[in-house]
Amino acid sequence: RRDPELFTKDLHFDEVPVRIYLPREPSAGKRRGVIFFHGGCGIFGSISKELEEKICFFRISVITAALVPGRYRLSPEHQYPAQTLDCLTATLHFLKAAENYGVDPERVIICGDSVGGTFATSICQELVSRRDTPKIRAQVLIYPFLQALDFSLPSYQQNAFVPFLSRERTVHFILKYLQKDCSLKEAVLAGSHVPQSTTLRYRKWIDPDLIPETFKVGYTPPLPTPFLPQVHEETKELFETRFSPLLAADAVVCCLPDTCIITCEHDVLRDDGLLYKKRLEDNQVKVTWHHMREGFH
Repeated sequence: RRDPELFTKDLHFDEVPVRIYLPREPSAGKRRGVIFFHGGCGIFGSISKELEEKICFFRISVITAALVPGRYRLSPEHQYPAQTLDCLTATLHFLKAAENYGVDPERVIICGDSVGGTFATSICQELVSRRDTPKIRAQVLIYPFLQALDFSLPSYQQNAFVPFLSRERTVHFILKYLQKDCSLKEAVLAGSHVPQSTTLRYRKWIDPDLIPETFKVGYTPPLPTPFLPQVHEETKELFETRFSPLLAADAVVCCLPDTCIITCEHDVLRDDGLLYKKRLEDNQVKVTWHHMREGFH
């Protein structure tokens, strides 16, 4: 159904399909803008789905802003990083053309859920060094996936068998998204894809000790596993900041916009959000955090 209070139109931003939602009620001034990227592990999902449309209608009715959901290409038909690049292209186009839609280009928020939160995070990081576009006002990250180094964090252990996104299915979807052999799953789950030097390098950002004690009930440190160079070679994309934004340098993180992070108790990705929250706060970025105690992915 179409909401009678909304103007909806399908467009293309530099060949990337988008759907724009605008309140029909006139605005006294320029509106805020929201760019939203849907989840789905990069391999399924669409903003056209009825659920996503209802979510968009709810958001637009609450914030009375222009909402632009991006419809990025999906894997495996389109190889990584086509998905992130589509999101970046659509974002750059909208930032430059925001005033054409009655939007203040200085008041644009990037938002995404699950892998959409990954794309939102990555884009905000990539835009830090851009001088040809307005700055993003804020980022809203809804249970985002942010790192692929440690799948034994407390949230992964506590929620290993929670549907829909179990620990095993998380890595399965990652490998499918990257078009890798899914037989690598057990080795990646065990951490055999990570060289010891990399573990030590990023321990200051990815470590169970950085998780608040209240979230570590029942946590057991994993046993050491041998490093498998062949698995590492097959999964090098996992160490790119575009794929694992938690690995971005402090010089980038300190320049990020105000951030809202939403985490869920029964979600393997919960600790990704907690670790990123700490990183942002350590770099003096303003963070608002909402935790859903009974929530799940």
